[in-house]
Amino acid sequence: MHHHHSHAMSSHHAHGHHLLQVEDLCVSFSMYDPDETHFFRARKKDVSVISDLSISVHAGEIMAIVGASGSGKSLLADSVLGLYEPNAIVSGTIWFDGVRQDAASLAQLRGREIAFVPQSVANLDPLMKVGRQVRGVARDAADAERRAERQRALFEHYGLAPEVEDMYPFELSGGMARRVLLASALVESPRLIVADEPTPGLDLDLAVRALDDLRAFADAGGGVLLITHDIELALRVADRIAVFKDGTVIEETAVESFDDPSQLRHPFSRELWRALPGNGFSVSEEAIG
Repeated sequence: MHHHHSHAMSSHHAHGHHLLQVEDLCVSFSMYDPDETHFFRARKKDVSVISDLSISVHAGEIMAIVGASGSGKSLLADSVLGLYEPNAIVSGTIWFDGVRQDAASLAQLRGREIAFVPQSVANLDPLMKVGRQVRGVARDAADAERRAERQRALFEHYGLAPEVEDMYPFELSGGMARRVLLASALVESPRLIVADEPTPGLDLDLAVRALDDLRAFADAGGGVLLITHDIELALRVADRIAVFKDGTVIEETAVESFDDPSQLRHPFSRELWRALPGNGFSVSEEAIG
């Protein structure tokens, strides 16, 4: 144990280096009270979605956040990316590469040092050829050439034929679309990838390959924050698991702890273990909620 958390035995903890560190993050929204009967007199109240959440990602590792769908995990991704709704009230501290960040500096890092892999092909512009989307906006002619070379190299690396760059999103299969989204994230050579549910709608083989790509990125020294409700896939690829419930991380542990439920401290973590195939499938109502 150090920095308040345990490490996977195999975790590459380069020089004790945290790439991303989130401490005591709280996110709430100022909203009109739905119980008020008269709209014009309705008072606003703060609705908390994330509270006292702390998490870290090291260079060279995948940290997976697992928990029920719709439990605020995507809001954590938005926070790390510096994407805040106008009515959001945010407190806590986020460091990237040892430097304390705010919403403006995170926005500067977004798409460069910190890249986002979304869950859906709907994130691609349906009216633009995918090669141009992956290349992004160039600063000058030399940058445009560099981006074009990088895009072609990434497409070749991920088995996308040269003609794919001239296709529109609707012409892509699910697997091709996933690799295009990943290439878009990697074109700027980021150091941290935030992947929000990158596998829904993919069959198991494609889902495993999607996570293998993230594993290769981490093995090359990058960091990955993987947000997913699929704990089975997370255990297959991650170094550490953070169990998310009711707006916060209730337990952060090495993946190996899920080999033996006695190593899991929190009852909800043990419920997740019991829900895994081969462990009896005895899921309580609480675990599903």
